[in-house]
Amino acid sequence: MNASNHLFDFHGDWLTHTLANADSELPETKTELPDGTRISRKGTGVLWLTPPAERANPNQEALIVSAGIHGNETAPIEVLNALVSELLAGEWELDCPLLLILGNPPAMVAGERFMDVNLNRLFNGAHRESHYDGLPEARRARFLEEMCRQFAMAHHGLALSHYDLHTAIRPSKRERFALYPYSEGRSVPPADQCAFLLEAEVETLLLQHKESTVFSAFSASFLGAESFTIELGKVRPFGHNDLRRFRGIEQALRRRFGGLPAPEAGPPFDHLTVFEVVHEILNTGPSFQFHVPDDVANFTEYQPGTVIWEDGQTRYQVGTAPEAIVFPNPAVPVGQRVGLLVRPAAPGYNWKS
Repeated sequence: MNASNHLFDFHGDWLTHTLANADSELPETKTELPDGTRISRKGTGVLWLTPPAERANPNQEALIVSAGIHGNETAPIEVLNALVSELLAGEWELDCPLLLILGNPPAMVAGERFMDVNLNRLFNGAHRESHYDGLPEARRARFLEEMCRQFAMAHHGLALSHYDLHTAIRPSKRERFALYPYSEGRSVPPADQCAFLLEAEVETLLLQHKESTVFSAFSASFLGAESFTIELGKVRPFGHNDLRRFRGIEQALRRRFGGLPAPEAGPPFDHLTVFEVVHEILNTGPSFQFHVPDDVANFTEYQPGTVIWEDGQTRYQVGTAPEAIVFPNPAVPVGQRVGLLVRPAAPGYNWKS
């Protein structure tokens, strides 16, 4: 039996197997490729890959790459699935320890962002809150956190990076952008991480201003990873993505997985524009009014004095410089994020290759 059939029970590929077993708790299954690479299917949609020891090099790193934390964000899922299929077919060799995650299989099957609650609000331990008791997405968040902890512990001493891949609900004036979670004691990513983003054709970086409960914030805060939430385009159903638009992230990940040297950066992807969060908009309750149209694109700019939201007690107006809206979504529960207001960071933050 070849490695693909052994791991995926004759379903053909990782994605097909994950969708077919979306509601199952599968036992761990292990296999080994002809070159000595070991692969463990830790559960539905989770693969732990380890290259042979003789391929280790002093600059080796450990990588976590996740997609499908929101089930309808399908293009990054298809990209990861294709890379796994290439590896199993022997088209390239793995050079670094790798944890690959398809986050929310039931929502992937349903073509929905989530089933009961937003999985990407359940990390950093938020899944332990009492109102999430018994919900499948809370169990999934706990399982994914534990997988990441075990992976980080197994590769203690290696640099750890985590890329959580998404596509956005809304169009964006900046099609591809990355969010850098807040973690005490750091302000901007290292130069090699900025170079990776540009290699992936991600030209915009957003610096978070406080801790949050998203997946990349967990790996940054608890595992010390260089973590990013990376937005790569627009939400579309499986089979309807133009994967040519995702060639940047595909090629950048294939290179990192294979341990190949980084290419020389060149225009147009030689400059990373950096934004910082100036205000987080929360749904404050029944009197909350959000004055941003439903069809507005991410990074739409609002001029000083514009009222963005109010609730009878508080009103937020844009300050003395223009501010742009990111992730506007008023259809969230009370207490959750409705959107972010951002502005360009100081010129010294912008990064050039």
